[in-house]
Amino acid sequence: MVLGYAKYDISKGSWINEENLIQAASPDLDSLTYGTNINNDLPEPPVKTWYGYKNEKGPAGTRNILGIVESVQCVAGVVDLAIEKMKKELLPKYPNVDDITAVKHQYGCGVAIAAREAHVPIGMIRNLAHHPNFGGVIMAVGLGCEKLQFDQIYDPEEINDDNIIILQKKHGFDDMINSLMEMADRKLAILNERKREELPLSELCIGLQCGGSDAFSGISANPSAGYAADMLVKGGATVMFSETTEVRDGVQHIAARCLEESTKDKLVSEMKWYDQYLASQDVDRSANPTPGNHAGGLTNIVEKSMGSIAKSGSSPIVEVLSPGERPTECGMIFAATPANDFFCGTSQMASGACLQVFMTGRGTPYGLAMIPVIKVCSRTDLKEMWGSLIDINAGVIETGEATVPEIGTELFNMIIDCASGRRKPAAEEYGIKNDICVFNPAPLT
Repeated sequence: MVLGYAKYDISKGSWINEENLIQAASPDLDSLTYGTNINNDLPEPPVKTWYGYKNEKGPAGTRNILGIVESVQCVAGVVDLAIEKMKKELLPKYPNVDDITAVKHQYGCGVAIAAREAHVPIGMIRNLAHHPNFGGVIMAVGLGCEKLQFDQIYDPEEINDDNIIILQKKHGFDDMINSLMEMADRKLAILNERKREELPLSELCIGLQCGGSDAFSGISANPSAGYAADMLVKGGATVMFSETTEVRDGVQHIAARCLEESTKDKLVSEMKWYDQYLASQDVDRSANPTPGNHAGGLTNIVEKSMGSIAKSGSSPIVEVLSPGERPTECGMIFAATPANDFFCGTSQMASGACLQVFMTGRGTPYGLAMIPVIKVCSRTDLKEMWGSLIDINAGVIETGEATVPEIGTELFNMIIDCASGRRKPAAEEYGIKNDICVFNPAPLT
């Protein structure tokens, strides 16, 4: 890969970065070919089953959670106080329920609800409301006057007084809290009946993401995740990788792994949409790298892209998704999302991911409330500094103490254990939960 061209003579030992490089042009989307790099010789997974919560449709859950869905930010303060009370007074009565969490977001009102791109946040909220870890149990709270009404989130048969509370219909604060407590008690009793069962890997859907990347991310952490992903795909699981601006400069390598022309065409469509989205504000994918990326040794977005793609392994690409869209195939999937950690994580959850593997070179305490997040670091010194927050150290690959297949297999086993509820990754153990961030390219009003 050509990263760029020197603007002037660079002396030996000098730092090569965006200041002294002319960035290489991004690949031409209209000339991409598909099906030229299809690898069916994937590593065998150590096991082909796991223990999860089977759902009537879609992937199985990795956790058993009461999700309280909000239609608008206006209700968030009341819901937060109610959840605090629920966790103290109700949750101890239901030992089979892992947690109670709010699906809160900044969408819902003061928005152009019929705008061309409004389908992106609305579809994402709808899919979050039906997340596999919620087990089909519906509890939703609205204000009443917002633009995002519940008929845009739920099916008609799901909209009733047993599932939805409208705060403007309640007589003051105490009535609101009491109503929320009564509904939660009923819903928790239903969830408490859920039991884990042995399931094939085809019932497991996970996401891969990296954040705070450094020059070693593409050498150790991401290839290890790619090896684990290949084993999961070989076993029949669904694995998503994302971050559109972080794969744009290596998109030809993704296209070459697409099994069908229609998949490649969807990939091209998603890339063109994001190119135009950035261009509308006079920027391009070079706006992606951070000061931390540069300090960690990454030259520019082209180099960052190659490291980012490494986490997808070598499996054939069976499907490309728009932000928050649900997959229809099992296998390796490119789920187009922003590269921002929180918008990417939310988008992958909307697409049905029930566990996420997160690679980092610089370190981040990132976590999600709805799904467990396994943290993999690229260097041993980060593990030594943040030992309690890092689950797997891939830095031992660089020192020759382990190989990519060995760390990849260790990660595979941890994915199965965490998905099956036998282990908790550090972020979950500490209760680190970043906000849900719904991607909204539509205008505010």
